[in-house]
Amino acid sequence: MSVTAAEKARFVQDLTKELREENLAIFAGAGLSVSAGFVNWSELLKPIAEELNLDIEREVTDLISLVQYHCNVNGGNRSKLNQLLIDQFCGSAKITTNHEILARLPINTFWTTNYDNLIETALSDSGKVPDVKHTNNQLVHTKRKRDAVIYKMHGDANHPSEAVLTKDDYEKYHVDMQPFLGALTGDLISRTFLFLGFSFTDPNLDYILSRVRVSFRKNQRQHNCILRTVNREPEESEADFEYRKRKQELFIQDLLRFGIKTLLVDEYSEVTDILHEIEKLYRRKTVFISGAAHEYSPYNRDCACQFVYKLSQDLVKSDFRIVSGFGLGIGSSVITGVLNHVYMSSRGKTEDHLVLRPFPQDHAHGGDLAALWTDYRKDMIVHTGIALFLFGNKVVDNRTCLSHGMREEFEIAKAEGLFLLPVGATGSMAKELWDEVSSSFDEYNGAHKVEIKEKFKLLGNVGMDLDSIHEHIMALLELLCE
Repeated sequence: MSVTAAEKARFVQDLTKELREENLAIFAGAGLSVSAGFVNWSELLKPIAEELNLDIEREVTDLISLVQYHCNVNGGNRSKLNQLLIDQFCGSAKITTNHEILARLPINTFWTTNYDNLIETALSDSGKVPDVKHTNNQLVHTKRKRDAVIYKMHGDANHPSEAVLTKDDYEKYHVDMQPFLGALTGDLISRTFLFLGFSFTDPNLDYILSRVRVSFRKNQRQHNCILRTVNREPEESEADFEYRKRKQELFIQDLLRFGIKTLLVDEYSEVTDILHEIEKLYRRKTVFISGAAHEYSPYNRDCACQFVYKLSQDLVKSDFRIVSGFGLGIGSSVITGVLNHVYMSSRGKTEDHLVLRPFPQDHAHGGDLAALWTDYRKDMIVHTGIALFLFGNKVVDNRTCLSHGMREEFEIAKAEGLFLLPVGATGSMAKELWDEVSSSFDEYNGAHKVEIKEKFKLLGNVGMDLDSIHEHIMALLELLCE
């Protein structure tokens, strides 16, 4: 069941839409942690199986029973199991690219059956405040200024005696952990989930999904998951391989009963590529405006400021968010354009449409101000997807010269993988940057459709009337976000 490029593109667009509406939640299974160096369930329980004189390969479809057998043999004592959790999931592990991307995105709800702390670590590393829940009592408390909630429905490796491991634990879950089930049911109804690294063999999840399906029947919310296509194992017969393929097809079809649509990938590395595309498309709706102008030649000041004002206004009208420093001769027009739209249309809060970051000018702190500015620029640019460069000149010793600050912002934007959009028609540094990008467009911006490249070329015509520049910029940005 091969998946077409068009199907992947629709998948990315659908999830990006949910992100922008702050509806996306993640359900992380063991597969998300394995690539970080942690063991899967089979590897974790291999010594338990050997102790019971059982073959872990033959028990892989019923590992919960295997854990229960161990407890039964040991008179209900699970200390060895608890130590296994500590040994295998409390050690250091490298945060994966997938975790890093998920942590950067505006996702505020994570559910997981994993025992490790990779999700909360990734969120903390990205400057966010995670609020971890793994007991019923924790559900009633809220961490101050939290950015995301992580529901660890099977417990935490740092508290192994409370972890859900045995068949007894699973059978009593709907009684002992009813508040967790209620919270998950509510999220499945109100949010769109992306299931990652999950096999859907967990009886608790099956219980929840079944309840949601019965309650809402054909009005269930649409969820998504990514699964790897079954690959033929070494020395596996053709008949056995075809059997496993057929079983996966039926399984994927069965997931539709629960409102879960599946995207198949050939390799796990494709999951990272898809998350990168989601992040890239999400950031495309945030534009970094780099601009500075002591003079506006060949345009007069009033016309140029009106151009920047109207461009900023139309960007937020088209649901773009603007990030900008208070650039000389540009910043005020950007602010006025955004504020006029927000106040006249009564659409949301100003901070939803504009992030303005004036540069610090005070030398009193005694540090390197230039280095501070570089870090400041990186902090602004890293959350955007398109970098728009206008004009780009300043005065030094009563002489107009090119803006080196714009050059630095260009290099940072390039390193961060933004779409680089210098408007060469406005002259100065913007023209110099347009010349560079135009000479090797694919190297700077990657492969894009012909219409985008044509619009970009038009923006290099020095002296083009400002209304035409405005029109071409808006058309190009809309093409980029399709």
